[in-house]
Amino acid sequence: MLPRLPMMPPMSSAYNEFLGFLQHGGFIMYPLLFLAIFSLSLTVERIIFWSKVGSRKSKYQVDALVEALRAGKRDKVIQLCDGSTLPDMAVAARMVIDGSDDSVASAAAEIQRHRLERFSVILSTIITASPMIGILGTVIGIIKSFQVLGNTSGLADPRGVSGGIGEALITTASGLAVALLTLFPYMAFKGLADRGLGRMESVIAAAQIGLPRRPTRLKELDESNSSMQREPAEAIR
Repeated sequence: MLPRLPMMPPMSSAYNEFLGFLQHGGFIMYPLLFLAIFSLSLTVERIIFWSKVGSRKSKYQVDALVEALRAGKRDKVIQLCDGSTLPDMAVAARMVIDGSDDSVASAAAEIQRHRLERFSVILSTIITASPMIGILGTVIGIIKSFQVLGNTSGLADPRGVSGGIGEALITTASGLAVALLTLFPYMAFKGLADRGLGRMESVIAAAQIGLPRRPTRLKELDESNSSMQREPAEAIR
């Protein structure tokens, strides 16, 4: 006979336990809860972003883009970049239009770098701030415990003292939990961003090999202006 599996607690009971946990931890638990929800929402957004940018299909597209750039196939590059939201494609499209000069490449790469590293500063701040907020709750809980001891002339109520200590321990543990749950996605996103920046550098290097430094229209204008300047000089001679 198979052993019975333990019954799952009803949702209302789990919800009440969660509310009791928050109340027992004190008001410091509410900022920590906000940071946890905020961190989770940012993590989900980054997961969706990297599932598109870091997919195997996008890698094949970037490889084809690098080959087309090195060969100087502008039409092929434009075809690959058309309708694509990949940061590498955006950089390549900008360099096809404005030329492969270093200033153009730096400006295009800087814009896409912000896309790759989006929310990194916020996640890093949550990692740093959550334990500190938890420690603040610990200090407040210890202060409450000493207040209970100081306000009693005889023996202190153990429940009041243990309540303050429990509040201190809960906030510390919660702050560390929020920081740890944010740290692992943050490090993963940081690694993906570094890899994406390296791939972008390959695209820029390939573009500077196969594309002209200045846009074709500007070259034509420079040539026409120089020819117009030469004609009056020759007429004077």
